[in-house]
Amino acid sequence: MTLTTPAEPAAPAVPEQLDADFYGFQNLLTPVEQEAVGRVRDFMEREVRPIADDYWDRAECPVHLFQPFAQLGSVGAAWSETAQFENSAVFRGWVGMELARVDSSFCTFIGVSSGLAMSSIGLGGSAEQRALWLPPMARGDLIGAFGLTEPLSGSDTARGLRTTATRHGDTWVLNGAKRWIGNATFADVVVIWARDTADDQVKGFLVRKGTPGFTATKIERKQSLRIVQNADITLENVEIAEADRLQGIDSFKDLANVLRVTRDGVSWQALGTMIGAYEAAVRYTKEREQFGNPIASYQLVQDKLATALGNITASIGMCVRVAQMQDEGTQRDQHAALAKAFVTTRMRETVALSREVCGGNGITLDTGVARYFADAEAVYTFEGTRDMNHLIVGRSITGHAAFV
Repeated sequence: MTLTTPAEPAAPAVPEQLDADFYGFQNLLTPVEQEAVGRVRDFMEREVRPIADDYWDRAECPVHLFQPFAQLGSVGAAWSETAQFENSAVFRGWVGMELARVDSSFCTFIGVSSGLAMSSIGLGGSAEQRALWLPPMARGDLIGAFGLTEPLSGSDTARGLRTTATRHGDTWVLNGAKRWIGNATFADVVVIWARDTADDQVKGFLVRKGTPGFTATKIERKQSLRIVQNADITLENVEIAEADRLQGIDSFKDLANVLRVTRDGVSWQALGTMIGAYEAAVRYTKEREQFGNPIASYQLVQDKLATALGNITASIGMCVRVAQMQDEGTQRDQHAALAKAFVTTRMRETVALSREVCGGNGITLDTGVARYFADAEAVYTFEGTRDMNHLIVGRSITGHAAFV
């Protein structure tokens, strides 16, 4: 009788390193994490890139891709109820970068549900709420939205929140308005943040699709992140059961814990946006000929591309470190704020350089840069402007809060 040795399990398929990952930061991911990144990258190239320009041009959202993407196993990776393998904050950020590298709008669409909405439940929900909502959201069966910004309140949310919540027994009544709420026109659940009229503290509520008094109207004529369906929300005597109040949220400080994690995620989105623009610019400069040579051979073009790559490399380093600090438990508001401010500023310069080397053709969708150039403006602004994030850092430096 011949004995056979069981075959060794196949090693995870590690995707190629991106050319823009000049220092090889992808190697910090485990083989399992890199394999998952490879699945995400393949999905984005195969399913999203071919349709991104068309959906962006029509300002429509490919909602049909949410569930197929969720089946890759990266949605809900931060939570014990839904994580399919042990993973790091660097991995979760890298996934966001891969999404934005192909389409920043798609990254926002996914991130609003898997980041903002699921983080609100994961950090602020009770065990029962986490068990009820997180698994179906991770599978893509339910889509979430996050309602914090208001028509008259953006940077001053801590003090300026006007939406109110009044308790009557086991029921809360919400009244107010929200603005710029992504996914709100089709979301199955919207996390609404309101000020409790009894104690003047911020509370979070899970408002289910179809709840009477809740209305979401799409914001038209956007020129950035056009795929994302942002909405104006009105809340008129919306009744919410106490069971649908986030049980772990009792103040703005609790909400700030959610915002710190998602601000970190926007840094990765900004990174992906600049990488996508840079990659398109490199392709174009190798193909476009002037004076008998590809423009990639000229010194001024190479200088711009080298500057863009330097911005990308520095930004990857900052994103990686602030994500590692999240896993270590040492990340604070000022750390996430500095990353968001720095990376989005470098993004803005990089997409401009990328558009510049494409000349007049750079303003068309066909060249591959214009969409990133436009989308960068929204990414630069949301989750705290550069100015506000610098004031958070400045408070840490000096001990003085300049925005109070």
